[in-house]
Parts: sequence; structure tokens; C-alpha cells
Amino acid sequence: MPATDLPALNVPVNLGTRSYTVQVGRGLLPHLGQIVQEKLPERGSCAVITDSTVGPLYAATVIESLQAAGKKVTLITVPAGESSKSLLSAQTVCGEMVRAGLDRKSFVVALGGGVIGDLGGFCASIYQRGIPYVQVPTTVLSQVDSSVGGKTGVNLPEAKNMVGNFHQPVHVVADVDTLKTLHPREWNEGFAEIIKHACIRDADMFTAIEEVAAGKGDLAELIRRNIAIKAAIVEADEYETLGLRALLNYGHTLGHAIEAAAGYGTLLHGEAISLGLHTASWLSVRLCGLPESDHQRTLALLRAFNLPTVLPPDFDTEELLRIAHMDKKFESGKIRFVLLRQLGDAFVSHDVTPQHLIQALDEIRRA
Repeated sequence: MPATDLPALNVPVNLGTRSYTVQVGRGLLPHLGQIVQEKLPERGSCAVITDSTVGPLYAATVIESLQAAGKKVTLITVPAGESSKSLLSAQTVCGEMVRAGLDRKSFVVALGGGVIGDLGGFCASIYQRGIPYVQVPTTVLSQVDSSVGGKTGVNLPEAKNMVGNFHQPVHVVADVDTLKTLHPREWNEGFAEIIKHACIRDADMFTAIEEVAAGKGDLAELIRRNIAIKAAIVEADEYETLGLRALLNYGHTLGHAIEAAAGYGTLLHGEAISLGLHTASWLSVRLCGLPESDHQRTLALLRAFNLPTVLPPDFDTEELLRIAHMDKKFESGKIRFVLLRQLGDAFVSHDVTPQHLIQALDEIRRA
């Protein structure tokens, strides 16, 4: 059976010569070698990059499958957590790839959550001036967001995702069975990005998310639906030059600042984005007429996944604004802030001022 015929929901990402498919389904990991062999038949060696949490769970299955397809595999494991998304970690990983004898005909498999996807993709983009990689996301967050779109990179101490490349994967395998082993906190954080997608592009998806929150619904279909949203935006604005891809930053301007101010790893990415979604939704009500009922529905759904909606008092406003101004969402000192006219209708505003951000931060402190 060809890999594309495996029981899965396939989402194409159409980018010309860099096009690829995202496969969403259950029980896909044992078939990874077959899938990779069809995509990269001429490449015989690879590095499987994973972390200390995911590796013990799934690396053996992945390695066995790749070896059965005739691939020589080097396993590279980094410590779990956001601290591994750094230039130092990238240097360490690339050094191990050199010692393993990997060359321009090799490839990378990024097995893990968003940190591993970004780190593995970044290492693939710079090793030997660029080699292919396959994304195997194992968290809700990475399956619906970071594994699709080709953004790779690492953090600097000063700000998140400041060093990186656009480097599209050759294939993405999202095995929903890997989500069974997630800690509840990691499970919940992924729904911040799912709720974001519903806010910017698909208001009807709120109902599907509410069903999953209640323990019902079709999780694989919900993940597919989210991937399709991101794929469509990436197809239209791959390098974020037209303003459309910037819509994916809804909730991220202050969310990233909160994440950085807390210290990477203190708040999970989705937890910080939840606070960012609260600020963006509140500002949307005040500045462009988002109905208060839509704002309250968003907050209720965030809370249904135990995501934070109240900013702790120890976050300093001036520090958050300082970090936010270093973010890539600022151009020539002006804020590019994504707002909603209504659920499913997002746009990039240049009318948000620092005073508006201060008001929004004050609001989510006392919410």
C-alpha cells in the first residue's frame, strides 16, 4: 500500500516545488519508514532529533521503521523544554550530525513537539547549507501549528524566535495516537492555537472545539481542520510579505512578551498565548466592535481547557512592552496588531498604541 493510501486525512500544502502533504491519522508511526522512502528514496542516512520526554516513548518505533526501509539512523536527544531551543543546542545537534558522518544526501526527522520541530527544522536548514526534513509532531500544539508552514528557528535570551529560516518540510506525519501520552497541561496548551484559528478564520469551529472540550467530537478531524486553515494562509503568503500570514499572530504580540518575561519554560507557549488572546479579544471589543458575547465565548472556551486568562500581578508592564517592541511584529517602531471585527474575521491593525496595550494588560490583571 502506498504511504499516501494509509488511513489518514491528507492536507496538501501547495507551494510549487516546495509542496508537501500533512498526513493526520492514527497508527502512522510504524509506517514512517515507508512514508519517508517514498518521499526521499535516494537518501540513505538521517538524524532523528527528539527530546528526553518523547524519545523514550516513540524513538524506538520510528528508528525500527526507518531501518526497515533501509535508512541508517542516528538518534540525537536533547533535554525536554524550551531551553533546548537555542543556538547552543543547534550547535550541539549539528556537531553530532557531523560526528555521525551525515552529509548533503542525508535528512532529518524532527520527532517531538514545537521545540523539536523548530530546532530540528532549523538544524536541517543550516546543515550543509540545507538538507530535507520530515516533521513528526507529537503534541496538539505542534500538530495544528508549528509543524506546518516552514518557520524554523531558535530563541535568543532577549526574545523568542529571533534567529531562524523559512525551510519547508518534505512531509508531515501527525499521528493522533501520540497525543494519548501528553500531560494534561501540554494537551490543554495546544487548544490555545486551535481557538486562535477559529477566531481568525472559522467561527463555526467553536462548536467543534466545545464538543472536544466536553469529551466528544472527532479529534483527528478537528486537527485536520486546523491544519487546513494554516495551510491555506501559508499558501497565500509563505514568507509573510503580504500581511495575510500575519493573521496567525493573533494573540501573539503580547503572548510572546509574557512568555519571555516569565522565563522560557515557566509558562507553556499556549498558556502565554491564552493571555495574549484575552488582550487581543478585549482590544477587539474596544477598538473595532467585536461583540462582547464573542469575547466572553472565547474566554469561556479558554477556561474550558484550564488555560490562564488572568495575568499574575508580578509581570511588569514596562518590561512587557520593552520585550514586545523587540518582536518581529513591530515594523519601524509601529505595532502590527491583529484584531477581530467578529469571530472568523481578523485583520492587521496599525492603530493600536502603547497606551492601548497598557490598558489591555491592566484589564487581564483584574479580569
